[in-house]
Amino acid sequence: MSYINTALVHQKKGEQNFYLKMDCYQTTGSFKIRGMSVLCTHYLSQGITHVVSSSGGNAGYSCAYAAQKLGMRCTVVVPQKTPEHVRARIRSVGAEVIAHGKVWDEADQLARQIVADENAGYVSPFEHPKLWEGHKSMILESIHQMHGVRPDAVVLSVGGGGMLCGVAAGMEEVAWGDIPIIAVETEGAASMAAALKANKLVSIDAINTIASSLGAKCVSPTAFEWSKKRPIHSLICSDAQVVDAVYQFADQQRCLVEPACGATLSALYHEHEGMRPYKNILLIVCGGIGIDFAQLNRWRKEYPLS
Repeated sequence: MSYINTALVHQKKGEQNFYLKMDCYQTTGSFKIRGMSVLCTHYLSQGITHVVSSSGGNAGYSCAYAAQKLGMRCTVVVPQKTPEHVRARIRSVGAEVIAHGKVWDEADQLARQIVADENAGYVSPFEHPKLWEGHKSMILESIHQMHGVRPDAVVLSVGGGGMLCGVAAGMEEVAWGDIPIIAVETEGAASMAAALKANKLVSIDAINTIASSLGAKCVSPTAFEWSKKRPIHSLICSDAQVVDAVYQFADQQRCLVEPACGATLSALYHEHEGMRPYKNILLIVCGGIGIDFAQLNRWRKEYPLS
């Protein structure tokens, strides 16, 4: 198993208690390693020794890391816009990196073709039951770490919806099915909010946000189906709030996370009306490797809080 049981940090703000599940402390820097470990292990048990992922970020890096630990071959197809330092990081754990297409959808098409040609295991960034099985371990750990405190809400960021699917499954398993999930997105990538409003899966026109890890034009069908079975509420934040949350978190916890994670942290650091009813709140601090201090400082100048 390549992931670890991460710490739970308690932070009080006024009358509210925030419990931060620190998956930013995973070896790969994000929660993605949980699902990737389970899915790669599953493929290996089926005699498949080559896995192929389509991701220019945390999912690709976590897949490559899990494959290396298991002695598997790994190919990661990234969009051409993926920075070289990210490609280098994926290669550093033994994966072959192929740059293809302008957007993830085009990279994913090539990944699926390689899978078909080589009889490899396809690793989606967010859409597979084994991924969700791994991600639900965050909740199975948290229920013990909260020492009997039952949260009033669980807050997480939504891009494709893989984390939401895993967390929802975990919450069902520990009898938290009635507890609302607060699905946080940025204004320029709010595909889950659009689906909830339309009461059906919809594809938004474009992605326009610094939280590029949330850049899915349409959420997973399974993620949307969860909204039919349990309470899921939408919360939308601005890029400026995301940047400020990332900065405050780095200052307080001495840990740097991606803007996608900053969306979740916005629920802690900013006065969102949708958070007011809740006293005990579990936040999934999902992490992310696609940021450095130079980039954060540029964003702080570009996206100041008004």
